[in-house]
Amino acid sequence: MMYGYGFGGWWMMLMPLLWTALIALGVWAVVRSLPQNGPHRETPLEILDRRYAHGEIDDTAYATARARLTDRSRPPVG
Repeated sequence: MMYGYGFGGWWMMLMPLLWTALIALGVWAVVRSLPQNGPHRETPLEILDRRYAHGEIDDTAYATARARLTDRSRPPVG
């Protein structure tokens, strides 16, 4: 008599596959939850638009700063 060892051989082959699938699923979930392109750095125009939208600067200051940032004829500072 085999005393139930007939199923044990299949189970011993199935367990490593189960653990491999479980670890692969965990790695996939971690990679999927990470940002894909890294942290986003705001451009000066995005910062200006955000500050204007939050009411930190008025219309005149916004128009002046936007004109300075978008004027291509001025040499860069620094």
